[in-house]
Amino acid sequence: MSKSVLVIGANGSIGKAVSSAFLQHGWRVIPFTRRMGDAMVAADVLAAAQGVDGGVDVVFHAVNPPQYKNWAGTCLPMLRNSIAAAEAVGARLAFPGTVYNFGPDVGEWVDEDAPQNPETRKGAIRVAMEAEIEAFTKRGGRALILRAGDFFGGANSWLKGLVTPGKKVTSLAYPGSPEIGHAWAYLPDLAETFVQLLEREHRLDAFARFHFEGHWLTGHDLAAALSVPLKRFPWWITKLASPFVTMFREVQEMRYLWDRPLHLDNWRLVAILGSEPRTPLDAALRQSLEDIGCLSA
Repeated sequence: MSKSVLVIGANGSIGKAVSSAFLQHGWRVIPFTRRMGDAMVAADVLAAAQGVDGGVDVVFHAVNPPQYKNWAGTCLPMLRNSIAAAEAVGARLAFPGTVYNFGPDVGEWVDEDAPQNPETRKGAIRVAMEAEIEAFTKRGGRALILRAGDFFGGANSWLKGLVTPGKKVTSLAYPGSPEIGHAWAYLPDLAETFVQLLEREHRLDAFARFHFEGHWLTGHDLAAALSVPLKRFPWWITKLASPFVTMFREVQEMRYLWDRPLHLDNWRLVAILGSEPRTPLDAALRQSLEDIGCLSA
């Protein structure tokens, strides 16, 4: 019989990508969206997890507050509800991690055990979330964390901040030094990696953490792939508007990630999978630009 997965936040970019990947691998996918329930309500999440033959095999926590709003008030409560549901039905919790956990002191090549000394609010919240997940595994639970860089692909691609959605790309507003590499994660590749790992349940530790390298690109690399010139990202606008626009304030806080290299070391992932799923850059960028209306299909 096929395995089943409950995807919390199935309408989001990561939720849509992983749902598609699970379906392609023959899993039964139970999407949890606002129409189905509230991720802030433990009973709603638990009912969804229990609704398939007594319980799903995986609870995938893909929900995030939109536009970075109220992370402090929502991220941990929603995660705790997903953990409680996974614990109740004996499922593995799957969680997409980020590089926000790491502060400017971490160095360039970062493995799963690197020190986490964030200097930002979102980074501290992310560290606290992973601590809750680890505590769950120490109580007998099972979890998978897969950390990745900035997402591209789908409607909420990070590329939307560097080009003008809905228009032909004529230049690239790059946020950092164009000589410094940056970690990018093409969502279909990240989703495929999650599924491949979860299909190797017998090889996963109870508290399994991996790094997804993705595409490591300088600004020059990205501009060359798009065949457009680089221009400076207007940080001054985000700084001026940050007191009034939550999204700009949060992006401004994470600016350091564009000023220094932070390269996720994926050797543990490759040791299990043999290779990391990676769509060629040209194909990934073409699809991503189609997703945000910059190219026609």
